[in-house]
Amino acid sequence: MVKDLTVGKPSRVLWKFCLPLFASVIFQQLYNLTDSFVAGKMGSEEALAAVGNGDEITLILIAFAFGCNIGGSVVAARYFGAKDYGKVRTAVYTTLIASTALCAVLMTFGLIFCNGLLRLIRTPENIFADSALYLRIYLVSLPFVFLYNISEGIFAGLGDSKTPFFFLAASSTANILLDVLFAKLFPNIVAGVAWATFLCQSVACVLAVFFLVRKLHRLPGEKSVPLFSFPILRDIASIAVPSIFQQSFVSVGNVIIQSVVNSFGSGVIAGYSAAIKLNNLLITSITTLANGISSFTSQNLGAKQPQRVPEGFRAGLKMVFLIAIPFSLLYAIFGRYGVLLFIDEPTEEALRAGQDFLRIVAPFYLLVAFKLVADGILRGAKMMKAFMIDTFTDLILRVVLALILSKTPLGSTGIWLSWPLGWLVGALLSYLFYRRGEWHLPKKERGAAT
Repeated sequence: MVKDLTVGKPSRVLWKFCLPLFASVIFQQLYNLTDSFVAGKMGSEEALAAVGNGDEITLILIAFAFGCNIGGSVVAARYFGAKDYGKVRTAVYTTLIASTALCAVLMTFGLIFCNGLLRLIRTPENIFADSALYLRIYLVSLPFVFLYNISEGIFAGLGDSKTPFFFLAASSTANILLDVLFAKLFPNIVAGVAWATFLCQSVACVLAVFFLVRKLHRLPGEKSVPLFSFPILRDIASIAVPSIFQQSFVSVGNVIIQSVVNSFGSGVIAGYSAAIKLNNLLITSITTLANGISSFTSQNLGAKQPQRVPEGFRAGLKMVFLIAIPFSLLYAIFGRYGVLLFIDEPTEEALRAGQDFLRIVAPFYLLVAFKLVADGILRGAKMMKAFMIDTFTDLILRVVLALILSKTPLGSTGIWLSWPLGWLVGALLSYLFYRRGEWHLPKKERGAAT
């Protein structure tokens, strides 16, 4: 069911809304975690490296889905908060149509230039063929990945965080079983886990889109509305394009970092692949909660209630800190065992690389959690210039430091040190921009903030 996030105590409303989102992202991460786990345990260190190697390329593609997700959900949430249900429907249909066209272009580009992209990140020859195979299968599944992520974002924009959770929980559970089964049935274990993920993502996507359309028909108001609107598309694009640009830039930066990691060989790649999966489990979880905070912010600004935003910010910080602190302690103390979850008999080089990465970045998870909550509010308030500035500053600093420090006697450890330094600067900028929002202005000045 849809939920109005503009009524009720903000902290209570946000907690009830975001908890299913957090549960959803845990299941979402099971897709990638299971692929890596099965490849490393039932296959080899090289199979794990092949699955993990293309991740940064796939994240560039996901950046486009993420941007469409944010653009569509923020605009739909704004209209929903204003009780303009006709425009809610048109905004959703416009998002789905435009996103499908964009996805077709991306999939074609990826399939044509797959090998070139892997060469660009200096993929070692011993894992090149499997990396290309995994990436091509992923590209075939891209339309399902795209439409599921967009549908999930729009559900959130309408205040419904439970429906996509049910689809994702079922498909993720099935993915675990199919990964193991297909790994045994397919001659190539990398192909097996890739096709298992493709099948499960397809089912989740079809269900999500079907129920989203049905939910739209149940909203009050006129049922016959335009399926596409260029003015609404421009509104969506004003949020989606900066988000795509920002997320793509982040992914390109991560590809550069991946290429630096690749220069240290398959052992370091495998250890990094295992550690980054664990790291991304936390980062993606907090990012998803921040997306929920974007929906909360957008609905309340649409309802002309900016005074509710600061309380939502405080409630959001409490939520993400409760998640970040245990992960920080767990990874910093037991990071070695986290790496062993993915590699049955790791080389000393792989184990040391993964363990060092987690020990260095985990103590700084509170910083990135703070930044992501502030970013969620900036997106929901359509303060996209501020959002892009703080994100780009963080990323550029990380990339430059990774390139420089990797050439020092620190070696791969220098790459890991770039993460907390970038997060620190990004968190400071995010908070400064948050303080400039209209919710901190006198009533007579609200609405003038940009």
